Amino acid sequence: MKEKVPIYQKQNLTLEEAAEYSNIGINRLTMLIKQPHCNFVLRVGNKRLIKRELFDKFIESVDMI
Repeated sequence: MKEKVPIYQKQNLTLEEAAEYSNIGINRLTMLIKQPHCNFVLRVGNKRLIKRELFDKFIESVDMI
């Protein structure tokens, strides 16, 4: 049986994992990653992943989303 890696140890997160991790809604995250200055999104084909460490730095640097 495959063990599940905790979210805080993953390098990249799905939108659902990032929403759970940050307590920010999926719709708001989708809006953020569509911004041209967004540096914490990784696109793999049609899939969008959130780079956790850069996302953490982004969250620390803003006062309001």
